[in-house]
Amino acid sequence: MEGPVKRFEKFADDVMRSAQLAAALEASGWPKPGNVHRTADFEDTTFEQFLAGSVALGPQARKAALRGIEAGLGRIGLGEVRVGETINGMVGDVRSWHRGGNTHFGACLLLAPLSVSAGYTFARASEIRVPEVRRNAARVMEATTVQDALKFLEAMRKAVPAGLGRLGSGDLPDVREKGAGRKIARKGFTLYDMMKASSSWDNVAKEWATGMEITFRHGFPTWSRAKRETGSVNIATVQTFLTILSRFPDTLIARKIGLKKTDNVERAFSIGLDKAAEVSKRASMILGIGGARTKEGVEALRDFDADLRAGGGELNPGTTADLTLASIMVALLGGERP
Repeated sequence: MEGPVKRFEKFADDVMRSAQLAAALEASGWPKPGNVHRTADFEDTTFEQFLAGSVALGPQARKAALRGIEAGLGRIGLGEVRVGETINGMVGDVRSWHRGGNTHFGACLLLAPLSVSAGYTFARASEIRVPEVRRNAARVMEATTVQDALKFLEAMRKAVPAGLGRLGSGDLPDVREKGAGRKIARKGFTLYDMMKASSSWDNVAKEWATGMEITFRHGFPTWSRAKRETGSVNIATVQTFLTILSRFPDTLIARKIGLKKTDNVERAFSIGLDKAAEVSKRASMILGIGGARTKEGVEALRDFDADLRAGGGELNPGTTADLTLASIMVALLGGERP
C-alpha cells in the first residue's frame, strides 16, 4: 500500500511534469501568431531553446508543490512557501539551459503560485478540483512577503524581460534603480503588492490581482473544450491563444509600441494600447472564421503570423503566450492529457 510520503512525492512529480508539458505544448502551438512555434524562431531565440526552458523549469515547480503540500498539512504557513525563491530559481534554471533570450519569465510568475496551490490543494483534499486550485492560488499570492519581492527582483535582473520601461509615479520602486531592493525592504512591499501595482499595464501582474481570472475563466475552459471537441492538442492551444488575445489586448505589445516614444511604462502602455487592440480585433475576426479549426482560419492565421513578425519584434503577443501556458497547466493538473 502506498504511504502518504510516496503519494505526495508522486503528486509533486506530476506537478513538475504538468509545468514542463504545458510549456512545451504552448511553445509548439502552430501557427501561433507572432510567437516562436514549431516552424518559426525569433532572431535571438529558437523553438529548441523554448523547449530547453520548458524542461529546465520543472524541478522548481516540483519543489514549489512540495512546499505547498507542507502548507496544506499545516507544517508551514502560506507565507513560508517561498514563491519568490521559486520564481528566481526557475528563471535561473531556464537561463542556464539555453543560450537564447528570455523565454519563460512571465510564465514563471504564473507557474510558481500554481505549483504551490496544486500541492496545497492536494494535501488538503487528496484530489485536484480546479476551482479550489484557483482559490488557493489567490491565497498563495496574497500571502507573499517582502523576501518574495526581493527574490523576484533578482529574477527580473537575470531575465532582463522586454518592455519594462521606467516607473514615473507612485511608491512602487523602479526595478532598474540601484536602490530598488532597499526601497522594497524599507517600504515593506510584498510580491503581491508589486504585482497589484503593476496590474494596470501588465496582464501577468493582473492575474495576481484578480486570482488568475484570465487563466481560469477564459484560457482553461477554452483549451479543455477545444481539446474535447477536436481531439487535437495543437488546435486547442492555438484556439486558446486566439481567444485570450481577442479578449485581452496584449500588454507586452502595447508597452513595446509605446516605449518607442517614452520610457515611462505607464504612458508607453497607454500609447500602444490602440495598436494592441487592433491585433486583438484581428484575432477575433480569425476566430469568427474558425481559427485553427478550419482551412480558411489556418490560412488567415498564417497571414496574421507573417504580419506580426514583420513588425520587427514589437508585435509579439508574449503575454498572451504566458497566459496560454498557464491555462494548459491548469487543464493538465485537472487530468487532461495529450
